[in-house]
Amino acid sequence: MEKSSVLGVRLSLKQRYLLLLGFAAAVIIASQFTRSHPQRAKMKRVEGLRANSSQFTLEKNPFRILGGSVHYFRVPRAYWEDRLLKMKACGINTLTTYVPWNLHEPERGVFHFEDELDLEAYIRLAGSLGLWVILRPGPYICAEWDLGGLPSWLLRDPNMKLRTTYSGFTEAVNSFFDKVIKKITPYQYSQGGPIIAVQVENEYGSYAKDDKYMPFIQEALLSRGITELLLTSDNKDGLKLGGVKGALETINFQKLDINEIKYLDEIQPQKPKMVMEYWSGWFDLWGGLHHVFPAEDMTAVVTEILKLDMSINLYMFHGGTNFGFMSGAFAVGIPAPKPMVTSYDYDAPLSEAGDYTTKYHLLRNLFSSYHTEPLPKPPSSQQRRAYPFVVVQQHLSLWDSLHSTEKPFRSQRPVNMENLPVNNNNGQSYGYTLYETAIASGGTLNSKNNIRDRALVFVDKHLVGVLDYKVQELVLPDGKGSRTLSMLVENCGRVNYGTTLDEQRKGLVGDVELNSHILRDFVIHSLDMKAGFVNRLQGSSQWVSMQKQPSFPAFFRAKLYVNSSPKDTFIKLPGWTKGVVFINGRNLGRYWSIGPQQTLYVPGPWLHRGDNQDQLSL
Repeated sequence: MEKSSVLGVRLSLKQRYLLLLGFAAAVIIASQFTRSHPQRAKMKRVEGLRANSSQFTLEKNPFRILGGSVHYFRVPRAYWEDRLLKMKACGINTLTTYVPWNLHEPERGVFHFEDELDLEAYIRLAGSLGLWVILRPGPYICAEWDLGGLPSWLLRDPNMKLRTTYSGFTEAVNSFFDKVIKKITPYQYSQGGPIIAVQVENEYGSYAKDDKYMPFIQEALLSRGITELLLTSDNKDGLKLGGVKGALETINFQKLDINEIKYLDEIQPQKPKMVMEYWSGWFDLWGGLHHVFPAEDMTAVVTEILKLDMSINLYMFHGGTNFGFMSGAFAVGIPAPKPMVTSYDYDAPLSEAGDYTTKYHLLRNLFSSYHTEPLPKPPSSQQRRAYPFVVVQQHLSLWDSLHSTEKPFRSQRPVNMENLPVNNNNGQSYGYTLYETAIASGGTLNSKNNIRDRALVFVDKHLVGVLDYKVQELVLPDGKGSRTLSMLVENCGRVNYGTTLDEQRKGLVGDVELNSHILRDFVIHSLDMKAGFVNRLQGSSQWVSMQKQPSFPAFFRAKLYVNSSPKDTFIKLPGWTKGVVFINGRNLGRYWSIGPQQTLYVPGPWLHRGDNQDQLSL
């Protein structure tokens, strides 16, 4: 063996060849990165995004933001790169994303930043693909997301005042920001990263309950090391109250009103004008119609915005999916909240499953004229597959599933989900709660409008009817002796926008009466459908073959066989009424026969070759 001078270690001839090969590969990779992103590789970082004149500047050169929103938490991680490459190929130069507090801190002091929630990996990926990033860390994000991204455990405090300088809220915000801001500061432009701007809160002008709140959030960002340009985001009415000194105000809309642009110019003259949220489509509500914003109409407005020398961010460029129980609810100008569907397709340029649309192609044609070099070729579309019918094999009644829940809680009075002593005393965030009590007669059951949001009502396990915001009374049948009244209450999604955020507690939020007498002495079961419960359910010995007639509500188990490399698909449930679907332990989301959504998106990466466990719940 010869002594090599490399690193002062002894290497064989074979080892030296391998070392040289590895070095050559590294040179090739570095060369390819430089060719792919020459502006990033050569750019010397001196001055980031600035708003000191009527145009943005980056490194003191005029810069127009052509942005698009894609939320990492609504897209399977395996598809992050696909969606961002498609966005870049459309001519987008800047990615915008919210940060959902309620996913990152599901219990107080318990933080998750891994897998689909790896924010740092998402930012790094965007930078590696040549995209700039505008980060919108909240703490409130709206986003048609449960409670606007705020964690439900905040509502355990009966005096909680969300989005204010109430100490119970600011202490929780400080704790969250201590974690999340520390993760993002290294990816700022000044540190060599892709983040060129950070948004202060979100649409606060439409809430505006505390004039000290926005300065608090601004300082919370600055004191933790945010040095890039700060922005705020509001509709025209919100602009009057949503700004904060030192942050550039931007506007949100779908239809262009030149008077709104003039107003933005008046309140901050000689500043760049930006549409932070140009709504490329709209969200859907259960029981409503599917929203469609014609591609030609959308493109015409975008064209006019660009002619006005404004920057723009398309909200959404790709909407994705409200997997699990995370979709919000709408309550503005209507008597009761209406829950949002699982799909967040949004009629966006990329569909829920990442497919190209007419909007995409029209935008690409438009944006190409704002680039000096040809746009990258759009990536190939993901393959789809229609799998055979899935045959339900087994069922498990709700009543038999209670063995898999945590120990039931006894209380003289009803207790709302958030205040149940479960999940390390963080309460129940999502899913269903079963309230049971003894009754001695039939008669009129009155919810006193304390059902949040929908309850199946049973007497001795026999379904009597449904209580919700519209139906607040049911007649219970007469019977002999003591019987069990059961109310299975579903949280259909918390309101995400408006002035009622403090009122979004779920379950039974007050007294229920039978024949004008208040019911007492409840046994309460939490069915939050979290992984632990689902795993215990799978291992239950109570599953029964479909040869035996099932009783409802129930859990149903089936197998989907995949005989080749898994591909994206959709599941349709004709004849089923309402519930949720899990596949391989992942919650695909809610289904409801009232529509407009008719199918649930099943990402190929969540399947595997062979048998896939499919479970339909309740």
